[in-house]
Amino acid sequence: MVTKQLAGSPDEADVRRADSLAREIFSDLANKWALLIIEALGESTLRFGELRDEVEGISHKMLTQNLRMLERNGLIERTVHPVVPPRVEYTLTEPGQALRVTIDGLCDWTHRYLGHIETSRHRFDD
Repeated sequence: MVTKQLAGSPDEADVRRADSLAREIFSDLANKWALLIIEALGESTLRFGELRDEVEGISHKMLTQNLRMLERNGLIERTVHPVVPPRVEYTLTEPGQALRVTIDGLCDWTHRYLGHIETSRHRFDD
């Protein structure tokens, strides 16, 4: 994926434009794994294996890809400790913490309307 540098144009912040930087960032983050990783990190610092245990169902490959993408976007910080074997830890940055507030809101919305959505699905499927 080619990343465009923000040139200060308001068009770059418009997620509805297919060629905007905002759309690229939105696309990166709008996947189930990225949201779950950010939620799992919460207020803590976790190692790779701990994250994999927290995010049920994620493969090693998907966790690696999403951690790299989140680090690239400045939402998590990766710290490598110079020990043998190497110890690598992940934590949310300030922008990652700010995004977590939004994700928490999405989680709250899901809990609030889960019954309604389940009922609607059953009604639609019948």
